[in-house]
Amino acid sequence: MKDLIKRGLSLGLGLAVVSKEQIEKLVDELVKKGEVSTAESKDLINELLEKGEAEQKQMNARIHEQLEKVLRDLNVPSKADFERLEKRIQELENKQ
Repeated sequence: MKDLIKRGLSLGLGLAVVSKEQIEKLVDELVKKGEVSTAESKDLINELLEKGEAEQKQMNARIHEQLEKVLRDLNVPSKADFERLEKRIQELENKQ
């Protein structure tokens, strides 16, 4: 049953959007049903939380990559582009 829950929560956004309280509640239900021991419950909670954090980081990285791609496609200047232009303007002003 634990494996089924781990696989089910790991699908899609699964663990990335499940709160600590929801995970604890789910694991508590498993303990009440006798499918997980009390000793195992803490390890299971920690494991699910770690997986959730990892999924959240992966999701954030994918969103960041997609956003950068859209900005490049739209030819929106980057922060580095602005900084380079500001430096160039400053250099030109200092020459005068």
